[in-house]
Amino acid sequence: MTKPLMGTRVTPSQVTVVRLVTGIAAAAAFALGSSPWLGLPWWGLSSWDWGAGLFILSMVLDRGDGDYARQSGQTSAAGHKFDLIADTVCNALVFVGLGIGLRGGEWGLNAIPMGLLAGVSVTFILCLVICMENLAGARSAELGSFMGFDPDDAMLAVPVLVFLGYQEPLLLAAAVGAPGFALLFSVQWLVKYRARRRAAADVGKREE
Repeated sequence: MTKPLMGTRVTPSQVTVVRLVTGIAAAAAFALGSSPWLGLPWWGLSSWDWGAGLFILSMVLDRGDGDYARQSGQTSAAGHKFDLIADTVCNALVFVGLGIGLRGGEWGLNAIPMGLLAGVSVTFILCLVICMENLAGARSAELGSFMGFDPDDAMLAVPVLVFLGYQEPLLLAAAVGAPGFALLFSVQWLVKYRARRRAAADVGKREE
């Protein structure tokens, strides 16, 4: 996907900007989901379908910007942090948009705080990731893949479930799962923080 960009003036950060724009557009489309006026089908597709499609495109671009940066030798700490922030904004707003779009469904107005809870949890995870990377180096907060499955791939469930019409179970899973992941990252950060403090204390004792 990134080969046509090689040798051009396009930068990885510009790809990230497009990822950010498409992710925000997906969240906006989700927010229109239950509106009888704005949620009308466009070219035979509902706003849910448009949101899911835009989010898939956004996720593809998310993979593409990192690959392009590595292949073109344009990796940087600033670009990595921008990518993290873009990921968080897109993922958090998608859940917020999902909650707003489902306000007229089974969960009623409770869907809005459910979406906000998931979105805030995603944002909190970003704060922990940045703290962990400042403490132990870049990418130290990443959860390794399991049998070839990257934890980031879990977000693929969002557009798939929306396409299948399972928005409400998805919102419930996000409202429960996102805080759970936030708790997991909190424990991981605490372990790394304590290990770093012990290591610093040992170095101080040896220097005395």
